[in-house]
Amino acid sequence: MAKYKKFLGLGIAGNFALHLDQAGEAEDFKEIITEDEAAPKGMFPFYLPKPSTPQQEAALHAKKILSTYPLSSSVIKLPKEDVNVQAEPEVGLICELEYTMGKLSKITPKYFAAYNDCSIRVAGASKISDKKNWGEDSKGFSNTLIEIDTFQKGGVMDHYSICSFLRRNGEVHPYGEDVALNGYSYFYEKLTNWMINQINTQEEFGPLEPLIEYIAACDYPDEAIISIGATRYTPYGESTFLQTGDEVIVIVYNDQKISSNEIYQCVQNNSYDTQNMSVLSQKVY
Repeated sequence: MAKYKKFLGLGIAGNFALHLDQAGEAEDFKEIITEDEAAPKGMFPFYLPKPSTPQQEAALHAKKILSTYPLSSSVIKLPKEDVNVQAEPEVGLICELEYTMGKLSKITPKYFAAYNDCSIRVAGASKISDKKNWGEDSKGFSNTLIEIDTFQKGGVMDHYSICSFLRRNGEVHPYGEDVALNGYSYFYEKLTNWMINQINTQEEFGPLEPLIEYIAACDYPDEAIISIGATRYTPYGESTFLQTGDEVIVIVYNDQKISSNEIYQCVQNNSYDTQNMSVLSQKVY
C-alpha cells in the first residue's frame, strides 16, 4: 500500500441514493444546494500528500491528520476514542490528473478496485473529512486492480457489481446491498465532468473544503485515488458498527461471469476468483 503515498486521496459524498440518510449524515448537507437533485453533495479529502517545501506546507490549511497515510489492504484500526465506526463499501478509482493554469482540467480513470471508506459516525463534525481519516489503517483499498478500457458506457465497468459482508464470530452477514456499478447516480463522463467542476469551484462551506487550494499546496499531484461514493447498506449493515475481531469484505465482481450466490460461497469459504473480482478483506482491531 505504500506505493500510493504520493497520490491525492479524495472521496465523493452522496453519489448513491439514500446512503446519506442511512448513515445519519443527510442533516450535515441540508445547506448544500445542487443544480441537479440527484447530484452528489460534494467531495472531501481523505489524504493529502505532504508538501515538499515549507512554503507549500504553510499554505496547506487542512487539518494535519489528513497528511497521515491511511490506506491498508488488510486491516482497519479503530479510533482510540469510543465512537461508532461503519465500513463504507465503495469503488475506488486510480486516476491521472492534468492541470491548466492552476486548475484541474482532466481526470482519466485508469483502474478500479474494491474500496472501504471506513467512517466515524458522530454528530456535529465540522467537516466530512473529520470522519474519514483518524490515522494509519483507517481506510481500505484492494491490492487487485482492474484495468479500465474506457470510462464510458460500453466499457468493462458495465459488467461489474459491488457487494460487501461482515464476518463476525464466524458468521457471514451481507453488509451492503449487491448493486451494479451503473447504479451510481453520477458515473462515467457525467461523473468526471462533475468532479472537475466540483474540485475547481468547491469552497469552504459547511462540511466542505476548498479542494483546489489544498491541491495547489500539495504541488498538484498528477495521480489520485478517488472513491466514488458508498452504496446502500442492508438492514444489518445500517445498524451494525465495527468491533475488534470483525472482518470487513468488499467485493467488486464481474456479474456476467459470477453470480451473487457464488460470491456468497466464496466469502463463506474464504476463497476468491481473483481473475473476475477485486476483493478487499480487512481484519478490524
